Amino acid sequence: MLQSSCLKSLLAVCVLAASAFGTVERYPCTQCLLNECGTDRQKICETSHGCFSNKQEFNTSGQPSELFQQKGCSSSTCVPLSFSATLGNQKTFALGHQCCTAPQCNRELFPALQKSSVSNGITCRACFNETDLSCDPAPLTCTGAETKCVEVVGVVRNILVLYGMGCATETACSLRGPEVLGRLRINAYCVDPISGSRPLAPILSSTLAGLFLLKVSL
Repeated sequence: MLQSSCLKSLLAVCVLAASAFGTVERYPCTQCLLNECGTDRQKICETSHGCFSNKQEFNTSGQPSELFQQKGCSSSTCVPLSFSATLGNQKTFALGHQCCTAPQCNRELFPALQKSSVSNGITCRACFNETDLSCDPAPLTCTGAETKCVEVVGVVRNILVLYGMGCATETACSLRGPEVLGRLRINAYCVDPISGSRPLAPILSSTLAGLFLLKVSL
């Protein structure tokens, strides 16, 4: 009788343990896209994924800014990222991607990187072209945290849509195919500043190779 009672108790413990391990804990994250990000929409997410918030801003001097915002459940490999860049023709871009793991932790709006107007002593080649993988660069004085010189290639569905050079934060040096402004995938490479820099042709060759690798990976 005692043995039977013990077996029943052990079975009950096993069932409860299996239920506990089989239950996925969940909590709400704010979910929105573009202009809906001022609302209180929610989605229930698994705690192993958490929440994310993404804000991007593209600006051309004298024109209205293009703003892209998105929030929701993050993937299990959510990686925070922030960078900004200033390219030729007075084109600027800033991105902030945050990950968090608490109920509605992505509810509050957050700004993309704040750009500074204070010179940091770095001068880069800068240009911007939406038709070809080349351009005629001119010197650009870098400001704030944008202490690196970069080349940027942007593609949509394997079609080149922009090429640029300019100043950027160090976090832009290793960008390989992230999606910005909804559909544009970019590669960015850090290059030498004007002082003691390499000839332009070899830099373009490395960019072409990177663009080919990006197309293969898409």
